[in-house]
Amino acid sequence: QVQLMESGGGSVQSGGSHILACEVSGYTVGGYCLGWFRQAPEKEREGVAVLDGNSMTHYADSVKGRFTISLDKAKKTLYLRMNSLKPEDTAVYYCAADPGKYWLLRPFTQSEYNYWGKGTQVTVSS
Repeated sequence: QVQLMESGGGSVQSGGSHILACEVSGYTVGGYCLGWFRQAPEKEREGVAVLDGNSMTHYADSVKGRFTISLDKAKKTLYLRMNSLKPEDTAVYYCAADPGKYWLLRPFTQSEYNYWGKGTQVTVSS
């Protein structure tokens, strides 16, 4: 049973940087899809960044060039480095994983992920 716990949420000024972490427990780390999703107020949850079993990264167009997803296998922690933050990045950020998914044709398909964290709030002020 995979367990995911996000941390690092908080308030940031527009243009600033921030790092989120997701601790993975209950399963080996790596070799399957791990990702970050977010849900802004009054909007549907959307994919942000995914690291697949090939160690390929996938980013939503809205964050490409600003966000970086990475995995520290020794620490069993998935990170999301966020730069040049904008007020529209304000959202609850969720970590998701599925050990059964080495690769996904559509990596941001939420129904493909069976394990989710509880989320952490990021607020970007202008």
